Amino acid sequence: MRKNGLIFFFSLFSVILFSQNTVRGKITNQDGVPLSGSHIHIGTKSVSSNDMGIYLIKRLPSGVTKVHVSYIGFKSIDTILTIKGDVVLDFVLQPQMDELKEVVIKEKANTVNTSVLEQKIKGETIEKFSNQTLGELLKNIPGVSTLKTGSTVVKPIIHGLFGSRVPVINNSVRLEDQQWGTEHAPNFDVNAAGKITVIKGASGLQYGGDAVGGLVIISPVAVTKDTLYGKTILNYASNGRGGSISSSLHKGNDKGWSWNALTTYKYMGDREAPNYVLSNTGNREFNFFGDLKYSGAKYDLTTNYSFYSTTIGILRASHTGNVNDLYNSISNKVPSVIADFTYDIGNPKQEVQHHLASAHLNYYFDETASLSLQYAFQFNKRKEFDLRRGDFRNRPALDLELATHSFTADYKKVVHDWVVKSGGSASFQNNFANPATGVQPLIPSYNRIEVGAYGIASYDFSETFTADAGLRYDFYQLNATKFYSKSRWNERGFSNRFDHFIVGEQGNQWFTKPEFKFHNVSASLGFRKTFEANTNWYFNLSLANRNPNPSEFFSDGLHHSSGVIELGDLGLQKEQSIKVTTTFQKKWSQFSFEISPFVNQVDNFMFLRPIAFETTIRGAFPVWEYQQTNARLAGFDFQSHWQINPNWQYDFSLAYVRGKDVTNRTSLIDIPPLNLGNSIQFSKKEWYHFKAELKSEMVFRQNHFPDTNFVANVIENNSLVPVLVDISSPPPAFHLLHLYSEMKFKTTTNSAITIALFVQNMLNTSYRDYLNRQRFFADEMGRNIQLQLKFNY
Repeated sequence: MRKNGLIFFFSLFSVILFSQNTVRGKITNQDGVPLSGSHIHIGTKSVSSNDMGIYLIKRLPSGVTKVHVSYIGFKSIDTILTIKGDVVLDFVLQPQMDELKEVVIKEKANTVNTSVLEQKIKGETIEKFSNQTLGELLKNIPGVSTLKTGSTVVKPIIHGLFGSRVPVINNSVRLEDQQWGTEHAPNFDVNAAGKITVIKGASGLQYGGDAVGGLVIISPVAVTKDTLYGKTILNYASNGRGGSISSSLHKGNDKGWSWNALTTYKYMGDREAPNYVLSNTGNREFNFFGDLKYSGAKYDLTTNYSFYSTTIGILRASHTGNVNDLYNSISNKVPSVIADFTYDIGNPKQEVQHHLASAHLNYYFDETASLSLQYAFQFNKRKEFDLRRGDFRNRPALDLELATHSFTADYKKVVHDWVVKSGGSASFQNNFANPATGVQPLIPSYNRIEVGAYGIASYDFSETFTADAGLRYDFYQLNATKFYSKSRWNERGFSNRFDHFIVGEQGNQWFTKPEFKFHNVSASLGFRKTFEANTNWYFNLSLANRNPNPSEFFSDGLHHSSGVIELGDLGLQKEQSIKVTTTFQKKWSQFSFEISPFVNQVDNFMFLRPIAFETTIRGAFPVWEYQQTNARLAGFDFQSHWQINPNWQYDFSLAYVRGKDVTNRTSLIDIPPLNLGNSIQFSKKEWYHFKAELKSEMVFRQNHFPDTNFVANVIENNSLVPVLVDISSPPPAFHLLHLYSEMKFKTTTNSAITIALFVQNMLNTSYRDYLNRQRFFADEMGRNIQLQLKFNY
């Protein structure tokens, strides 16, 4: 077996081994509607049917064996089957007349890649974080950190990488929402998620070849039962003195039709640190999601629409008036602006709206072959407001409209022990930078075209060894129109190298039309080995290529919502990542653990580096410049679970990543420090499903960081004095305690009320987070007591 594994690993499926009997078929109700998630047991093997009720069990021995088919709400089938070869066996289940006590939803796990351990977030955890962001929710997975701008703008970091290196796939659509910005949070409402999967690597080739860090895959609630149910979640948070309400309805399989609808509204005021108000940090949010699905005999068609709208206040103290104020804010560790609590949101702020509409067709040729077609349209409108006066007070300093059309086609075929996927994608994107702002836009107007094709195959060598490999090609073209001041053009060293982009002249500015084309090849290769006694080993080697995004190419000015001047570089080359990940997983009856080391070599790694202060007519701001280097990121994630007894359980997690600038022999900036998580939970079903959890979060000081300090002149005693601005040193380590408890009360046969109390930073600890871009100006949020009421009906 080891020999066969090595042959496969180096020859990419050149060996086809002998396969035993296969049983496949379809599970439906009496009306012919597929029953997704049905359980089929044949002999010692069991599977669940997919969304079309189709199942497949391989490597069954010949002879007489028992068959058991079951589905919630339907009568089970028990029979005897004589297997002499491959068999197609369909089952029709009859309704169970007994009244159900509660609604139970079952869904087959969607495995993107067999050689990578996919980590999922449960529905109960999603509901727990109903009032918070996607980034905060994803922190529950070891190896996932967050990059923050203040308290409300949160981006996920996977193994030290973030932004466009970590695509977010929402309902099979890649989210396009100006994700290049460090202070641009994903435009997604966590309440709309039925399941969230995190893949720590670039192995999801069907979604693209540029996931240098990893993938976040979001799936909506899937309803297969012919029933109507819903839930409403109310949240109140003490820190911010506001909350949210989210309500959803779900209807499944009424003559083939099913639908979902959800709305969420959030209203929060200023957040507060332990010792002062974080002025101008309130936010508003309104979201809607709805879909409609029809399931036919051999196909299903789904259409959906989502709308996300938010207004986010940006910490007032992060925008300073002169170099002295900025230097004093960084040095004194006290915000320069502290006002009384208010619900008002003034400038600086963000206003963002995101629309997503899509149509998805799945066609099933037979039990082994299917075709998926999808078209999606996204429209993202982003406004960022600076501290401006007079007639410009209510005019945004940045006004961008991003429209994206995308089309994907995916084909899947199962042939004995082979699973083959192939497909292609195409997208067109237009970004319009509104010139009516009166300010040169940070990101110019541009058009982007992407076309890609991929092929993935997996092969079961045996019941305990599966290997997979994939290859993808992408073509990328970017055309922009942008004005550059002649002084900035020369200062950035663009003369001679990029003069061919210049097509006109207007006063002291060059009018340019930059054009870039890239051809990328990405690949993935790996295996999964299952040993006895619930022991698994995953191994994956991936190659990813990421092109410079518009921010990295073209940034040229003040990023208003973050209070930072950013400078792009037209000379940037595409990143190329080679990542090795492996996971060892072991389970016993009461204890389990998994450890996942990784190494990621990234050539031409692009990053923002602080280089100086710059004074404009709107104040003094730090200057950050996009640069490139060769980098290496290595580390490991560890987590364990101990079910001490039926009432008590203990969980431990650890994540460590070390980022090195190989070219300059120093450390990378913005790399998460070592962090530990401990939680102990007590539950007692007899006490109205009582549950209480105490969680410890320990974040160490980041001792590996680059020295980017610089000298600036400040005014002291009416004269300019040079001072060293320490913009590099990370803050001290910190330790937080969080408490969560809940109880569930049955109100009727099919409805219940859950009352939950969630206390974050329960000791009201003062601390600063190295991965918060506003750590120079203020502490993090203090204690937050959240009361949650959840109604299931």
